[in-house]
Amino acid sequence: MVFSGVTFLFYFLPLFLLVYILTPNRFRNYWLLAGSVVFYAWGAPKFVFVLLASTIIDFYIVRQLHVASEEHKRKRWLALSITLNLGLLVYFKYANFFVDNINEVLTTMGLGEIPLSQIILPIGISFYTFQTLTYSIDIYRRNEKPLDRVSDYVLYIMMFPQLIAGPIVRFSSISKQLVNRVLTSKNLVEGFIRFSIGLGKKVLLANTLAIAADAIMSLPPNQLSSTVAWFGILCYTFQIYFDFAGYSDMAIGLGKMLGFRFPENFESPYTAVSITDFWRKWHITLGGFMRDYLYLPLGGNRSGVGRTYRNLFLVFVLSGLWHGASWNFVLWGVFHGFFLVLERLTGLSRSTKMRLPRVFITFLIVALGWVIFRIENLGHAQEFYAQLFSFNGTTPLQAHNAKLITVLLISVFFSFVTLSGRGARWRKHFYNQDYAIRSLLIYFVLAMVIFVWSVASLSTGAFNPFIYFRF
Repeated sequence: MVFSGVTFLFYFLPLFLLVYILTPNRFRNYWLLAGSVVFYAWGAPKFVFVLLASTIIDFYIVRQLHVASEEHKRKRWLALSITLNLGLLVYFKYANFFVDNINEVLTTMGLGEIPLSQIILPIGISFYTFQTLTYSIDIYRRNEKPLDRVSDYVLYIMMFPQLIAGPIVRFSSISKQLVNRVLTSKNLVEGFIRFSIGLGKKVLLANTLAIAADAIMSLPPNQLSSTVAWFGILCYTFQIYFDFAGYSDMAIGLGKMLGFRFPENFESPYTAVSITDFWRKWHITLGGFMRDYLYLPLGGNRSGVGRTYRNLFLVFVLSGLWHGASWNFVLWGVFHGFFLVLERLTGLSRSTKMRLPRVFITFLIVALGWVIFRIENLGHAQEFYAQLFSFNGTTPLQAHNAKLITVLLISVFFSFVTLSGRGARWRKHFYNQDYAIRSLLIYFVLAMVIFVWSVASLSTGAFNPFIYFRF
């Protein structure tokens, strides 16, 4: 079940919200937990039991960590918690990847292969792991106290608005809300507005662009002209942004409807003036997690220039691998890590000069990086790059339908509107979501139009890809 699906929009969400609103406050967590279990079991009925069991076990491990008085015992309990959670991630997400690569080496040496059945990847496994890690590490660092009830911890881990596609919600940012929050009619309306905007991004923009992106980037290179190749990567560049940002908006909106405040996850990333700046604006919660739970524990920039670059590069290699168990994702992480180190070496990450040219160059680098991200076969990706820069043959854009070109232009507009002062002020006002009554009414009407339009589009078309199933 996904947020942009008919089952969720027409059946699950209305029934769930109705009961949630009518339920007394002290029982709402139980209803939210039940709904979250049903939501996850709908897409992963077998793995939900593994998820529940490991989460409950982890709750008691972290409780022992908290009460242990000696540091070496606390470290042992922390190590056990991390091993449990990372072990699940490694097994379900990376076991096939590692064994397949080992088997390739063994085959070339004339040795027998390691037998391993294909392991099905549970949706949201990476987001689940990151949140369990923030809980145990924050308790170990004494930044937070553990939850009193195991049901509240399971709820934190499995809460359906953010489990399958983020944002990554740290325990420290939500611990108090889990046990004490207020549900208001204003929150419900504001949450609906944010959810509808996200739904529109996903259904009306991303899904439309995905049709062209999938068709073009799956073509054999000898059937591509340079024009078509550039058109395809532009479609994918905006598809992945509005798909992911749309899911984040829907999650934040759902959270607000339930009385929670989730962190922002995107801030006009294609207006970044450098790759460093891009990662401050793109998937913000992942960047924050990598910084605080990996980069800084490795030493950050405190151990000399050489180790700083090593730490930065390693973080982005692992970030690429986090996105998927395939060499193209590792290479994508290397690609971004290279430019981040280069910017540190040259001082470009701190420069404020020539903003518009730097925005264009950064956007071009990011778009070229999406080729590796999208095309899993590295040979095919290499040939696609060759077509991009061959400039041998053109196909007029009129060959693509008017709706697609219109959607692409709208996507460009909303991606870069914050380059103007007025656009930046509008975005800040909209995403602040502390609306006056007049603004609330205007945005609500707009949200209703987008919601109905999106639902109508879903009802008439079966194409509704879910990019983040492998995350």
